Amino acid sequence: MDILSEAITAIRTGNPASGMFVRHAPWGRRYPVVPGAGFHVVLQGSCWSVPPQGEPLALGVGDVLFMPRGAVHDLVDSPDSAVTETARPGEPRVLTGAGPRTVLLCGAYELGRQRSHPMLDELPEFIHLPARPGRHPALRSVVELLAAEVAEPRPGTDAAIPGLLDTLLLYVLRAWFEEQADAAGWAGAFADPAVAAVLRAVHESPERAWTVPELAAAAGVSRATLARRFAVTVGEPPLSYLTRWRMLTAARLLRETDTPLASLARRVGYQSEFAFAKAFKREYGLAPGQYRRAEEKPAVIAV
Repeated sequence: MDILSEAITAIRTGNPASGMFVRHAPWGRRYPVVPGAGFHVVLQGSCWSVPPQGEPLALGVGDVLFMPRGAVHDLVDSPDSAVTETARPGEPRVLTGAGPRTVLLCGAYELGRQRSHPMLDELPEFIHLPARPGRHPALRSVVELLAAEVAEPRPGTDAAIPGLLDTLLLYVLRAWFEEQADAAGWAGAFADPAVAAVLRAVHESPERAWTVPELAAAAGVSRATLARRFAVTVGEPPLSYLTRWRMLTAARLLRETDTPLASLARRVGYQSEFAFAKAFKREYGLAPGQYRRAEEKPAVIAV
């Protein structure tokens, strides 16, 4: 069981969006909050990312900037340049001019609008992955493939781009967690064999009535050791995470399938539809049927 892939699958909704933008200095573009995660890749030239608070960040060729929660920010050719445009559907992708040229690949992922996964919740608002020699070669490869498909569409491009965008998201997160492997939090959870074993058990069988002793046995450690290490890395007790994962799984099944509620309840560990509906409404503020109908309306994301 791949915990990272499972977590992303549970909160992904809709289709990812991407586009290539060409700007000539001076230029400035504002990116409003999006209902998901966003990214930028500098393909040519350079620019600066300017957050609402904090110092501007210089971006060079090959750099990836990832916004796990779609935070508002500006991209400008220079910290002194004014913002003259706002990202919106249908805007021009190419603006000509006499100044230095910058080419950007920008994209966004629609994520669950009501509940996220704690793995993403703990990430910083902005993740910068500079393009340094020998650093994250797989990420660089998928960036090059994606840029080629966007720049020169060919037969099969419409099928290739969504898959490449999904791969890019996973590679960005993998690169970040690998760099943070010695830190606390979810990066530590992936590196801790006992915690990882419990996460796999919960993800593989959310319908099972797990107890702490059973999870400790699966991890090969004592209950006290599991409780301590799980709290340090995941940020909550094992059974609390079990409930969270059941609800995330249920929300995905409600969005993506027509599974009857009674069957869905059993798949996520509830013996009755009533007990499941009560737990789901406590977590999401909507009854399961209401949530299913509400999620039929896709969000519109501008890149």
